[in-house]
Amino acid sequence: MPWAAVARAAVALSAPLAVGMAAGNPGQGALVSMGALSAVIGDTADAYRMRLFNIAVPQLFGALGVTLGSLVHGQGWTAVAVLTVTALVSGMISSIGAVASASGLLLLLNAVVGAGLPMPSPWWKPPLLLTLGGLVVLLLTLFAWPLRGGVPERTAVAATYRTVADFLQAAGTPAHDERRQAVTHSLNESYDLLLAHRTRRHGRSPGLARLIAQLNSVIPVVEAGSAAKLRPPSLGPLPEAYPAAVRELAATVEQGRPDARALDLPPPTGPSERAIDQALRYAAAVAAEPAPDPFGPADRIGRPAAFRVRARRTARAALLSGASWRYGLRLALCIGLAQVLVSTLPVPRSYWVALTVTFVMKPDFGSVFSRAVLRAFGTAAGLLIAIPVLAEVPRGWWDVPMTALLAMLIPAFSVKGYAFQTAAITPVILILSDQLNHQGFQLVLPRLLDSLLGCAISLIAGYLLWPESWHTRIGDRLADAVADTASYVTLAFAAAPGRDQAVRLRNRRRLYRDLSTVRSEFQRALTEPPPTGALAAAWWPLVIAVERIVEATTATRVRIDHGDPAPPAAEVAAITRELSELAEALHAGAEPAAPPTKAGPDGRDGPDGPEEQPDGVLAPLHQEVRAALAIAAPDPLG
Repeated sequence: MPWAAVARAAVALSAPLAVGMAAGNPGQGALVSMGALSAVIGDTADAYRMRLFNIAVPQLFGALGVTLGSLVHGQGWTAVAVLTVTALVSGMISSIGAVASASGLLLLLNAVVGAGLPMPSPWWKPPLLLTLGGLVVLLLTLFAWPLRGGVPERTAVAATYRTVADFLQAAGTPAHDERRQAVTHSLNESYDLLLAHRTRRHGRSPGLARLIAQLNSVIPVVEAGSAAKLRPPSLGPLPEAYPAAVRELAATVEQGRPDARALDLPPPTGPSERAIDQALRYAAAVAAEPAPDPFGPADRIGRPAAFRVRARRTARAALLSGASWRYGLRLALCIGLAQVLVSTLPVPRSYWVALTVTFVMKPDFGSVFSRAVLRAFGTAAGLLIAIPVLAEVPRGWWDVPMTALLAMLIPAFSVKGYAFQTAAITPVILILSDQLNHQGFQLVLPRLLDSLLGCAISLIAGYLLWPESWHTRIGDRLADAVADTASYVTLAFAAAPGRDQAVRLRNRRRLYRDLSTVRSEFQRALTEPPPTGALAAAWWPLVIAVERIVEATTATRVRIDHGDPAPPAAEVAAITRELSELAEALHAGAEPAAPPTKAGPDGRDGPDGPEEQPDGVLAPLHQEVRAALAIAAPDPLG
C-alpha cells in the first residue's frame, strides 16, 4: 500500500475544498481540488526530479487547456472546432514520451472540462486555480526531497542488481526465461530513471554519474548469466556464491558510498564461470570507485546529444511520424464526434462523453478496446460508490471528509489496474463537479449514460473504423526486430574478442528495449477480439523465439571471449541470411505455421518431427533460429 501517496491525496484534495468552504466559495475550492486530482493521477515516477517534471509540465498544458475550453463554453460549433483541434494537437504530442503524453492528456482533459462546466470569471481565474491545486501536490510531493534526494535512484539500481542475482540463481532452470525478462524490465526502468535527467556534463552530479556507472557495470554480469544457460546440465546450478556476491553489491549501491569489499568467489571452471567471475570483479571495482566515469571505455549507453539536437529530433518525429498523425486524427475524430452528438442529444452535463473519450483513447496506456470495456465497468462501480454519498451525505462541510476519504482510494486502487482507478476517481469527480453545477444525486444516471456513450464512440470511431492492419501496428515492428536481430548477430561475431564491445552492448541494450516494446504491444493485442487477438496469439511464440535468439547470440559471444573457438564467417553469414529472409517474409505478410505434429525432445521441432541437431559453438543459436523459422509459414499472404 503506497501510504505516503494515500496521505498526500487525502490532504491535497480535501484541504482546498475546506478553504473554499471557509471562504464562502466552494466552487473555486473545488477547482483547486480538481487541479490537485490531475497531479495525484500523474505522480507516477519514483525519482524526485522526474516527479517534478511529471507534475509541473502537464499542469502548464492543463492551464492552457482550461483557458481554451472556458473561452468557448456554450458556443456550440465553435466549441466543437476548438476541442477537435485541441484533440489533434494532444494526440500528436502524446507520441513524444511519457511527460508529453501526460501533458497532452491534461491539455485535452481540462479543455473538455472548461467547455463543459461553468467556470468563474475572469478568464484567468480557472487556470490559476487548477494550477494552484497542482502546486499543492507538488509541494507535498517534494517536501522530503532535501532529506531523501537520490534515494529512489539508488533503490532502483539496487533492485536491478537483486533481479540480476535472481537471474543467476535461475541459470539452467525452467525459470531462466522469466527471470531474464524481469532483468530486461528492471534495466529499462533504471535507465529511464537515471537518463531522463542526465546532462552532458555528468560531473555536475557525482551521485548520478556513479549510479550510471554501477548500472553499466552489471550488464556484463547479465551477459555472463546468459552464457551460463549453455553450461552442461550435469554441472547443475551456478554456485550460490555468484548471486550472493551480486546481492552484496546491491547493498553497496543502496548505501550510496564506495565500498571496496573483497568478493569470495569460487575458482571458475569453464567459459561461463570465467565470464561471471570477471564481470563480478569488474562490478566490484566500479562499486569501490568514488567517482567512476559512466562514459568511459565501458560505456553501455553513449553520451546524450545536446538539448537543442534532442528537441529538434523530437519535434521532427512528432510532425512527420505517421503513427503520430494517425493517433492525432483518431482522437480528433472521436472528440469532434462526441461534441457534435452531445449538442443534439438531450444528455445533461454531457461533457463526460468527451471526458470518457479522452481517457479511453490513450494507446500508450493500453488497448483502446480493453480500456473502453474497463472504463464502462469502472464507471459503473464508481457510481455505486457515489450513490450513497450523493443521496445521503448532506452537501456542505460534509463534502470535505468524504472527499478526503474517497481521495485515499485513488492511489490505493490505481496500482490494481485501470478499472479500479476509474472506480476510485469517478465519485471524487462527481463530488467536486457538484460544487459547480449543484445537481447532486441527479448526476448519477446521466453520468453513467455519458460514459457508456463515450465508450461506444471510442470503440466505433476510434477502433472499428480504423482497422489498422496487423502489419502497420505490430507485424512491421516484429519484422523490424527480427531484422535488427540479424544485424546484431553480424556485429556480435564480426569482431575479435573485446573489440567494439561498447558498440555491441549498446546495440544489444537497444534491441532488448525494442523487443520489450514489441512484447508489450503483443500483450495488449492479446486482449482484443479477432482478428487482432487471434493473430497476436499465433505470432506470440515468435516474439519469445526472437528474444531467445538474442540471448543465445550474447551467450555464445561471451563464451567465445572466454575460451570457446570463434565460428566460421560463412556459418555466421548463413544465420544472418536466414533471419533477414524471415524479416522480409514478415514484412510481406507471412502466416504463422500450424503447430508441430511431432515435437522433438525440446518441443520445438518442425512439423515432420525431430531434425538433425547442429553442433559447434553456434549450435545453441542454430537451434533457436530453427525454432523461429518453424513458426512462420514459407508463403506470404501476398
